[in-house]
Amino acid sequence: MTQQTQQQPRDSEQTEQTQPVRRGREAQDGGGGLDGGGGRSETRDARGGRDRTETRVAQDVRGDAGGPQARDAARGGGGGPQARGVPDGRGARAVRTGAVPVAPRTPGTVRLWPKSFADRLTAPLPGLRAFARFAREGALRPPLAALADIPRLPYEPGPLPRVDSRTVAVTWVGHASWVVRVGGLTVLTDPVWSRRILGTPARVTPVGVPWSALPRVDAVVISHNHYDHLDAPTLRRLPRDTPVLVPAGLARWFTRRRFTRVVELDWWEGAELGGVRFDFVPAHHWSKRGLRDTCRSLWGGWVLTDVDGQRVYFAGDTGYGHWFERIGERYPGIDLALLPIGAYEPRWWLRDVHCDPEEAVRAALDVGARRMAPMHWGTFLLSAEPVLEPLARVRDAWAAAGRERGELWDLPVGGSRVLPG
Repeated sequence: MTQQTQQQPRDSEQTEQTQPVRRGREAQDGGGGLDGGGGRSETRDARGGRDRTETRVAQDVRGDAGGPQARDAARGGGGGPQARGVPDGRGARAVRTGAVPVAPRTPGTVRLWPKSFADRLTAPLPGLRAFARFAREGALRPPLAALADIPRLPYEPGPLPRVDSRTVAVTWVGHASWVVRVGGLTVLTDPVWSRRILGTPARVTPVGVPWSALPRVDAVVISHNHYDHLDAPTLRRLPRDTPVLVPAGLARWFTRRRFTRVVELDWWEGAELGGVRFDFVPAHHWSKRGLRDTCRSLWGGWVLTDVDGQRVYFAGDTGYGHWFERIGERYPGIDLALLPIGAYEPRWWLRDVHCDPEEAVRAALDVGARRMAPMHWGTFLLSAEPVLEPLARVRDAWAAAGRERGELWDLPVGGSRVLPG
């Protein structure tokens, strides 16, 4: 796998200097073996808003003020922005202004990151007043009457579709776990096959695909480190040489568990495996796994693009916000967006980190997706909305947006769809 870095431009430079990543078969030209990619990504402000965050990311990738790119070049990192054509994720090789490719590195290369990514937060995390309000009036589970609908949750497991290297297919395992077949690869997103995860009741629908029914797993992508997205018992089932792509600051969690092919990426960085491009993109969320590691690793989503330019966007866990438009600008022509629609009530408590169904539809429109597949509902009861409400609301919002019904892939757990060729 070859890692590459894209510059994040300032807002004023968005139109003039950033070309969208276009379609094409030549995205694989920069490929190679699995390489970790080095460099230092360091931010210094305590908090950053929309524009300031993007500017800092741009400076870190570009190497301003003696930043990481300068250090990478001293260690043998590849040239400046005009040094050679940068393989687009979706288009012909093109020299993109400010896009600096990072030289391939050996698997397991250690990257140096800041101690905290709190400056990437879209909104501050809840404080003492919010916790006090939640203690008074918050609710973590649906009302008892709504639990009677659990048997009605859609669950229709079936065999994985037959695919070839030119076919893109997705199967919903449940929650944020998907089996994505793209470019001849089998990719798992945030794989959680466990019946229980820490701090939540047992899953209310079974796993959509038995582990024994999976083909060889060619890669795993992780959106962030929350327990319902990063499940140690599931990951222990994988061979330790499985390629794993993770957010900045999370590689150590995997290397401690003896995974040997781990690549950690910052926002807007990409890597290639078997001709498929994996780009790590921003999300409106946060990270925490223990008592003292809040925002110590990054969070985000993934854009997967095959050599024919077919593109799937996996949003991970996210609230609604400006990043969706930016993702759509950088990766036009998304064929399918896998977007979260559940775990949104009470709204005052969760709006910054979880989309509601209407916001998920807006996000699909913002990224320019041709189709949307809802996720992050109907598996673990993480919040207070009625169990079937997300599905009803997303269908209504999709119709209200004037989109064709067949473009909403509201799959049952275990259901599959194949992108039309």
